[in-house]
Amino acid sequence: MEIMGKGSMAILSSAPKQIRNHDVHYPYRQASNFHYLTGFPEPDAIAVIMPQRQQGQYILFCREQDDYDKTWNGKRAGLEGACEIYGADDAFPITDIDDIIPGLMESCHSLYYPMGYSQTFDEQLMAWLNELRSRANSGVVAPYEILALDHVLHEMRLFKSEAEIEAIRISVEIANRAHKRAMQLCSPGLYEYQLEAEIYHEFIRNGCRFPAFPTTVASGKNACTLHYNDNNDILNDGDLILIDLGAEYDSYASDITRTYPTNGRFSPIQKAIYELVLKTQAAALEQIYPGNQWNIPYQAAIETVTQGMIELGLLIGELETLIEEKAYERFYVPRIGHWLGIDVHDPGDYKIEGIWRELEAGMVMTVEPGLYINPAEDIHQDWWNIGVRIEDDVLITEWGHEVLTADLPRTVRDIEKLMAK
Repeated sequence: MEIMGKGSMAILSSAPKQIRNHDVHYPYRQASNFHYLTGFPEPDAIAVIMPQRQQGQYILFCREQDDYDKTWNGKRAGLEGACEIYGADDAFPITDIDDIIPGLMESCHSLYYPMGYSQTFDEQLMAWLNELRSRANSGVVAPYEILALDHVLHEMRLFKSEAEIEAIRISVEIANRAHKRAMQLCSPGLYEYQLEAEIYHEFIRNGCRFPAFPTTVASGKNACTLHYNDNNDILNDGDLILIDLGAEYDSYASDITRTYPTNGRFSPIQKAIYELVLKTQAAALEQIYPGNQWNIPYQAAIETVTQGMIELGLLIGELETLIEEKAYERFYVPRIGHWLGIDVHDPGDYKIEGIWRELEAGMVMTVEPGLYINPAEDIHQDWWNIGVRIEDDVLITEWGHEVLTADLPRTVRDIEKLMAK
């Protein structure tokens, strides 16, 4: 409301329910922006925010209590719960939006709205605006500017409060437990989905009903597919397995990747690739502190991984030339990481006016270098189908950074020690 100013109004809708098949719905998950502002977990809701409105600055339109629906689907918050539980100044039935919202808009000159996320609600909003415009000869004035609400919210979401950081910590702790469980139960002959089942067991038993994203359990050649999630191959003795998982706790995500041998012991070639990726991550982490630009950790990672690939014989040439030609992209595909929060790829600008933004305290990001070596005629067969990624979640602090996932083994020695148990 401080950003919007007096005479403005923000409006956004909840996520709709989604059909999975026939009359079966997907488990409901609230829209991230709506959750961030309201915490309200139900569909069929609209939030209206009006700074300095004397009758109430935050209004929630939602479903009323329904005894018949309660029998089938459980209790709703209702109008009373919208105010008493979720802090709305006032609440109205969702069925009354056409009668009430145009009148609220009539008193505002600026409308903040996330255009383009819902075609249905876009059309409804335009209908309200056109209704007001059609009454211009009666002295009715419609809002004369529509501003991007999501741009304001995404910048706010980039800086985490203590409560948000605590939710991410809990999510990370549960995800760490899931990784450790998978490491200790991993053995050749299992199927990828059997480890996936153990991961979800650990999520649910610790209060995370859903993953933050589809879990990747990728053994052997599958690890060279960055977002592999078929998870239906058998684990072969001597292969590496890459597991990328994240728990969702109170709508906040973790995102952690570990790579290790299915039999618990790295081969010399696997160890060489793994330790290069670990060294690359360490180089990036050294550059993560307030005031440093977002892209500098990536540049540090590129220099380290390219030099390492020269030493291993995967790349041939001079370091500066190979970096300039982006030769590393053959094996090193993504950037160094992404923002993390309510969404696993949380929103927030990486550049401001074309310049890489500076890191600031309160930001949370991932650091996830990886090498993915597909079969090729100019690559020795010993390197084929090795995919390694090491991903950790990092909080930017006033004094530097904190690796939130530090409790999860990263070194070859620590991984082999845990798997041996």
